[in-house]
Amino acid sequence: MLRVLSAAAAVIVASFGIAFAASEAEHPENHPFSFESPVGSYDMAAVQRGFQVYQQVCSTCHSMDHLAYRHLGQEGGPFALYMVRSHETGEMEPHVGKPAHGGTFVDVTENPYVRAIASGVTIVDVDPNSGQLADRPGRISDRFRRPFPNEIAARASNGGAYPVDLSVITSARHGGADYIRSLLIGYDGTSEGTLYHNRYFPGGKIAMPPPLAEGAVPYADGTATTVEQYATDVATFLQWSADPHMEERKRMGFVVLAFLVVLSGLLYLAYKQVWRGESH
Repeated sequence: MLRVLSAAAAVIVASFGIAFAASEAEHPENHPFSFESPVGSYDMAAVQRGFQVYQQVCSTCHSMDHLAYRHLGQEGGPFALYMVRSHETGEMEPHVGKPAHGGTFVDVTENPYVRAIASGVTIVDVDPNSGQLADRPGRISDRFRRPFPNEIAARASNGGAYPVDLSVITSARHGGADYIRSLLIGYDGTSEGTLYHNRYFPGGKIAMPPPLAEGAVPYADGTATTVEQYATDVATFLQWSADPHMEERKRMGFVVLAFLVVLSGLLYLAYKQVWRGESH
């Protein structure tokens, strides 16, 4: 009985310790992301830049097992390709991202941008001829390449810490995209051994070293290459990866609401017609 009580007390103390550590984290900054309002949508330029940051920085440690390269080029994806008629030449020209008006969607299997992204990745797979593991260029049907073959290798390369999968991280963490953005900009430059101070992480210390540095990822569109911009863009990309059908769902929601409003009006008029002249 004494052992049971001691174990229970230890669990309670540990629980209080965890709760206290969690309370030390600051509340994430409330950033005005374009997708947050009921009528909001993804800033696809930011999603594209965020994918670039993930590809060049985050993918060295973090996997995205729920995402395949083909998803990048599907309708609603950051690299979806459309053929749009030019007002100047009258010819059909390729346009990455959904155009404001018109446009014909190009199937992802014919999308050269997504094919280039996939083929630029080396995938370890079984050779159909030899039956041995061999490297091959990625295909659009492949899921995002995992940086480590297993958890043991991942922990060995990260001082015992296991980098989480980022596929749905904004849905899995309280605060969503705001938390991810704040975490990436929350380092104060100090550390204790293998732990780094971060005011937005529960307990204030995190095993992940600061992943972003000014100018580390060049942007071709001229966007500022600051840590805050990188954090905003990659948080936007991770929000898209966790909820790629958000815009479609919001449009459907407004259609349903409009239908219900019209239906309510018709039901009211029917009620007045059926019960006309009757006292209540």
